[in-house]
This record gives sequence, structure tokens and C-alpha cells, in this order.
Amino acid sequence: MLLDSASLQQEDAEFKRKRHQRERRKGPHPELPLYTTEDAGATFSLFSPVDYGNPVQIGGDVEATFHDAGHVFGSSMIRVRLSENGEQRTVLFSGDVGRWDKPILKDPTLFSEADYVLVESTYGNRLHEDTREIDDGLSEVINTTMMRGGNIIVPSFALERAQELLYYLNKLQIENLIPHLLVFVDSPMAVRVTEVFKNHPELFDKEMAELVRRRKSPFAFSGLKMVSSVEESKAINHVTGTVMVIAGSGMCVGGRVKHHLVANISRGESTILFVGYQAAGTLGRQIINGARRVRILGQIYPVRATITQINGFSAHADRSELFRWLSGLKRPPRHLFVTHGEPESAYQFAEFLKEKTGWKISVPGYQDEVCLD
Repeated sequence: MLLDSASLQQEDAEFKRKRHQRERRKGPHPELPLYTTEDAGATFSLFSPVDYGNPVQIGGDVEATFHDAGHVFGSSMIRVRLSENGEQRTVLFSGDVGRWDKPILKDPTLFSEADYVLVESTYGNRLHEDTREIDDGLSEVINTTMMRGGNIIVPSFALERAQELLYYLNKLQIENLIPHLLVFVDSPMAVRVTEVFKNHPELFDKEMAELVRRRKSPFAFSGLKMVSSVEESKAINHVTGTVMVIAGSGMCVGGRVKHHLVANISRGESTILFVGYQAAGTLGRQIINGARRVRILGQIYPVRATITQINGFSAHADRSELFRWLSGLKRPPRHLFVTHGEPESAYQFAEFLKEKTGWKISVPGYQDEVCLD
């Protein structure tokens, strides 16, 4: 993923550089990637695989144990055990907390004790739609768009979201809720990530394992096409009839989805379906907020396609699910830090937790230093 991310950044930087030269103007910032493929490659020797539940010694007095976060494939919560002067303290880092009863993945790990907890708050001030709404929403989008004769463009994250989409599409086909549909996963990263999923069935939940056993894997249903090359990607726009294109990036800030948006966003018969969070300042946020015209790859396009969103796909726990995770603690932590969320979400979640628990809770600021007693 690091290599793909670096490659996308380099491609985007080169595109902007050429566009600025063509338009004879200078951008507000140098057209440089945050890091390059060379930078990414230089980090590979620093990585080592770690099994869930096996403590890893970091230095003399620090021990870290990784646990399944249920967020994306291989995601981890980390419990760190510190020893000093004969005393021990545990610090629990939630990372991104997943959700219960989601397809493919096992549920998040619960913990009974921790002295200090850092918990995310991406959706700390809201509740998700019921995941059962996904079937209805997805089938409606597909059936109505097919009746209009348009395409369905789905900006998607390559890791987890793309695979979860395939799970639901496979489910809808098995249940005969949608007609046969060509589905293109147009993302080299998503294609490679899907192969990783196939190679690690030990991480599947029971329902997913049963589908694989019955040879009804969501990664091999009729009509599914995995696209890697640029030539294959370009050819999608010449396919007749309705197709669904799942492509990155999930917030439309780069990647092949931009080219598919160019081909479809001004077509009234097509649908742009968002299945993930759209951060402020992104092209995805502009579209979902109802922009009538958007700039894509240096050109302005009117928005005529149907714009819709299904929120139940989120891989982040919502307020009630985060509280469920924290409720596993049998005693109050010495201090709970609410992190990893937009300020409004973080502060509202902190207030919610204070009312519910009475624990010592704070929202740390950037570069704040805290002494753990």
C-alpha cells in the first residue's frame, strides 16, 4: 500500500506540474509528492510480521501485544505494558475500532483492564445506519440505474471497502435481488489486496468461511472483473450496457476513479455511489454536498448524474459501538484520551463518555505532552 500510495502521489504531482506548465501558471505549492516510491521502498526492511496475541519486547521494559481490531484485514489494537521501578502500567491504543457483525471480519477484541486508554472518535458523535439497510440501498441503486441505462461509479478505498462491496454484490446475486451485472474493480491496489484476502482465510468470520467452503466466494462471482493495467481501465468506457466500476481513491482525490467520473458525472442516467466518509476539502465532499459543477483533472464538469450515499458500510465503530468496546473494561482507567477524530466529534464523544462513566477523560491537542503516573 505504501508503494501504491507513493506512485499515486507521484502521478498526481506530475499531472499537476504539466497542467500548470500548459496553463502557464504556478501553483501555490511545489508539485511534489509527500513521499516517493523510493522513500517507500527504503522502509521495507523496518517491517516485520507479528501474530495476534503474541507479546513483542520493545527495548528492556516495554512489551507490546497486537489484537484484532475488526476494522480492516490485519488491523490491530495495541496493548503496551510498561515496567519501571517494580511497577507496571498498561496503555491501550484502540487504533481504528471496527464494528460488530460486519461481513468477512471477526468482531473487535474486548479488553477487561488497562491503566490508560487512547480511543478513536471518528464517529464519536453519531450513529450509523443499520447494516441491514445496505442490501436495500445497493439493490435499489443497481436496479434503478440499470433501468436508466447508466453506469454506477463507486469511489472506494482499496482495503476493506472494495472487498466488502463485493461481499454484498455477491449476496444480492445469490438471493436474486439484482440482475447479472458486470462489476469492474479498477484498482491495482484493490486487486492485490483482494489476493491477500484470498490467501488468509484464517482471518475470516464464520459466515465468510462458510461461503468459501460452499464455493460462493464474493471474490469470484459471475460478472466480476479485476482490472490492473491502464489499457484495461480505459477499455471500460467502451463497454455497452450498465456496468459498475469500483475504483480508488475513496474520496476522489486521485486514482482512476477521476477518469470514470469524467466519463459519467455529466450523464443524467448514471449514478455516483459513495460508500465511505468524505473528508472536508476533498472532491468527494464537494460532490456529496451538492456541487453543481466540479473541477476534475483540470476541467470543469456539470454534475448531472444521480448522487447517492450508503452510510452503513463504514468500517469505523459509531458512538454506541465505541461505548460497547470501552464497556468491556471492568474498572475505570486512570485516564482516557479521546483521539483520532475531527474536533467536534472528539469533544462531543468525550462529553458523552463523561456523562455515562464519570471517568477522567480528556481530548489531547497536537503535540501535547502527558505524564503517566
